[in-house]
Amino acid sequence: MTRADLAADVQIDDGATVGYEYTPDAEPAVVGRDSQIRDGTTVYCDVELGSGFVTGHDALVREHTTVGDDVVLGTKAVLDGHVTVGSDVSIQTGVYVPPGSTVGDRVFLGPNAVLTNDAYPLRVETDLEGAVLGDDVSVGANATILPGVTIGEGSFVAAGAVVTEDVPPQRLAVGVPAEIRPLPDELTGGNVLA
Repeated sequence: MTRADLAADVQIDDGATVGYEYTPDAEPAVVGRDSQIRDGTTVYCDVELGSGFVTGHDALVREHTTVGDDVVLGTKAVLDGHVTVGSDVSIQTGVYVPPGSTVGDRVFLGPNAVLTNDAYPLRVETDLEGAVLGDDVSVGANATILPGVTIGEGSFVAAGAVVTEDVPPQRLAVGVPAEIRPLPDELTGGNVLA
């Protein structure tokens, strides 16, 4: 069964599910105006999506997730519940964002970037702790950000980097494990997502 509160000019492809009722007392999914949800995508109840939300195919948005305006969620990308995403964000194909994560405004997450929330999967019982990405952060393809890491405003994470510690604002994280370096001049300033 599905339940959703759709604003004006929302397009939902056949084969997409909006308002997946994972529990009988869940609140309807809310989808802002001018949004487009493509085939194979599932949006749970207890989700709030802002205006201009657009997905690729087979994306997943789980419960208790809030997304701002003008957000792109790429094909097979996952917002795995209890996630907060700001506005003007581009989440590319295959990105994984686990519970407890916070993504600021004007953030770019490149293809197959992975945020994590469990420091010792199946070995040590611990509290899950998502990453926090400040405004205007860019994360390159195939980068991995470990649990509890904060990426400061305006920072850039290079493709393939594995970020194990906090990155201060306006810095570059590169390598495995990532080294923190000064941000090159050509990478300074905020992200402009068209």
